[in-house]
Parts: sequence; structure tokens; C-alpha cells
Amino acid sequence: MRSNRFAILLSTGKLFKLMGILLAILTGTSLLAQSDSLPDARECRIRSGLPNFFQKLHAGQPVTIAYLGGSITEAADGWREHSASWLQKQFPTASITSVNAAIGGTGSDFGVFRLRKQVLETSPDLIFVEFAVNDQDMPTQMIQETMEGIVRQTWKYNPHIDICFVYTLSSKMLPVLQKGKLPVSSRAMEDIAEHYAIPSVNLGIQVVQLVLNGQLIFKGKKDEFPGKIVFSPDNVHPYAQTGHRLYTEALSRSLQLIMDNRSNVKMAHKIIQPVTVNNWEEAQMISIAKLRKSGSWQVMDARLDSVARLMPKALSYLVRSDKPGSTIRATFTGSRIGLFDVIGPGCGQYLVTIDHQQPALLPRFDPYCTYYQPQPLFIPIPDDKQKVHTIEFIVSDVAPDKAAILQEINNKMDDPQRYKKNACYAGQLMLIGQLVN
Repeated sequence: MRSNRFAILLSTGKLFKLMGILLAILTGTSLLAQSDSLPDARECRIRSGLPNFFQKLHAGQPVTIAYLGGSITEAADGWREHSASWLQKQFPTASITSVNAAIGGTGSDFGVFRLRKQVLETSPDLIFVEFAVNDQDMPTQMIQETMEGIVRQTWKYNPHIDICFVYTLSSKMLPVLQKGKLPVSSRAMEDIAEHYAIPSVNLGIQVVQLVLNGQLIFKGKKDEFPGKIVFSPDNVHPYAQTGHRLYTEALSRSLQLIMDNRSNVKMAHKIIQPVTVNNWEEAQMISIAKLRKSGSWQVMDARLDSVARLMPKALSYLVRSDKPGSTIRATFTGSRIGLFDVIGPGCGQYLVTIDHQQPALLPRFDPYCTYYQPQPLFIPIPDDKQKVHTIEFIVSDVAPDKAAILQEINNKMDDPQRYKKNACYAGQLMLIGQLVN
């Protein structure tokens, strides 16, 4: 998990600073407004269940499960793999395929953009959606817009795909959960789940109870607390043998309840009136290969380049430039735009300008950049959906102060040579709207 994603991305340029301040205010307002009115936290809300998924399993038909989330879902030997194994044990003769569509450090704001290529085009029967931890610093309104976008985009593609919201937790969420209430992010998601009758599972209820009983330590080294369950090393990412095991047990209990209450009738999910008018159901990814480029850009080959191999298979196109002034341009109409690229030790900065206004300098390097990782970069645009805009991503000749940035969380350069280059990468344009020309 990368904290303060928005503050990092919107930290420079007058327009970007203003948007960042407004976003922080909105987030704080949401926290205050919601804290006294959160509903009770429950491990499972069945709602309309997973009728199509279990109907196919009981009929002996093959099924595909897609897991859309962040690093907690992405983790090997975690709840994703173990929940699929549990289902396989319940249906030993079934053909069950799993799709790992999780990317660490990202939330539902990025998940809705990559949904089609990474999830829907794999023809899933069930999608688990896990973003509660990575969305915890987002405004409530934005969470609802993105999560509703995931739901509506899915059912427009295929109304027989079942969806289940899954809520994990971090230490920041413990105080609210210990009072039996939902943290703000999962509370916002519950409004969407309730509206569309989507089942939801809170994987952390038993974890919280064990904390209250003094049986579980949320953060620590396992060998330092004999006789206790140690959940995680860092307050977020569970240990496989403890935290992920508890998550798997919670999901297994809930799936059993949902299965016991199942309907044998195949059901087409209805796209009813939206909760949010500006939901992100039209979010799309457009390959950088389709955009205008100038300067020096190299297409990266995943067979030869370790950074290119990090890209998800469905989003594998990646270009790179370390020549200042190299530019990617797009002309568009719409309400949201961004870039899916890579951040890491050898990354530099983009100058980003919209409609030829004052450019903002946006680093593709943050305090966690001791390794390379695919990441989204969101760009604020004027609130005019009908106006034609031009955006330019320009490789900057100004290098970020990497040592100072790493020091923000006490990271250091292990090998200065790894940080010497200042390249910019680009893979996909994220757009809610349409390209022009």
C-alpha cells in the first residue's frame, strides 16, 4: 500500500495544488460526517447472493473467478489462492480457474479503468472486489463513483457475472471496527452493495475480536510474541500463516452461508438507477501505441526487459524515454484522464500540461521506489465534459531529489547506480470520455 497517493500526484503546479487541497478537505469532511452514522460491521451480508456462480458449480460446469484488488489480494499464498482452493475442495470435480487481477498500491479508482481488459475479457463468473484498505484516504463520493462504475461496467458487459465486495483492514481501521462500526471506505462501498443487492464479506471481524480478547497482535515479528497470533509485519499486509488464514476462514464461512441460501435460478442482474450521477462506468484504457508521440520512445520487450515484465499481460504495451522533451499527446473530451506507467529507482519526472497552460512537474518516483511497480497517474482537468482538451506528457530534464524523497520514510539508496537514470515510462491512457481525431 502506498499512502497519500493523491498528495504525491497532485503536489506541483497551481491547478494541481488547488485540487490536492480540495481533495484533502473533502476527505476530512467525509470522515467527520460519516463517523457517527456508520452501520454495524457484519462478517457477511448475503443480499442476492451469487446465484449464477453457484448454479454453474452445482451443474458441474466450469467457472472462472477474478480477483480485483490491491497488494493484499495480489499476495502469493494469501486469501486469494486459499479461497480458490477451498472452493475446489467443495466441488472436487469442478474446473475452477482463477484470475489474479490485483496490483499493489492501487485502489478502485484504478481498478475501474483496468476492469475490462484485466477482468471482463477473461469471461469471469464471479468477481471479488477488494479495495477497502487502499481506498481509505479517498473521499466517500469518489469511492462510490468508482465502485459503482465497476458494478455497472461489469453488468453492461455481462449481466450474469456475480460480484462480491470483500473488505480487508489495516491498523488505521481498528478503532472504528472495535466499536462494531464500519470504516469510511467500506461504509461507502456498502451503500453501493446495498443498492445493487451485492453480497459483501468483511474479512476482519474475527481479527478485531481476537485483538479485543488479547489473543492477536496486529503488528510484529511472530517469534517475539509466543502464545499470540501475530497478524502482520507492517499493520497492513497479513502474514500468510496467520492473517491470510483468518481472512480465508472468514470468506469460507461467508461463501458457505451464501451457498446454503442460493437460488438455482439463473439471474440477470439489473442495471437500475445509479446512486451517483457521475459514476465511472465509462472508464476505459487506451494503448499509448494509439497516441501521438514525438522525440525518442523505445518499445519495451517483456522477454528482454525486467521492468516490462511487471506489466499485467492484458496491459503489456510499454514505452520508455530518457530523452528530455520527448512528448506524448492526446486530444480528448471527458471528465477524467490519467496515465498508467511505471515508477521505480530509475524513473524521472513528467511535465504535464493541459490546453497549453502552465505545466506541472510530476515525479514518477516516491518514497517507496526501491523497486519498480506499475502505477496510475491521475491528472485533474477542467470540469467541462464537452470541451475539447489537449494533454501533453513531456519528459523533464529536471531530476527528482531521490535521496531526499526516499528519506521521507527512512529508505536509502542501496546502490546509487540503480537510481542514476531518470526515464519516463508509459503504457495506457486512462480516460472517461473519448479521444478526438
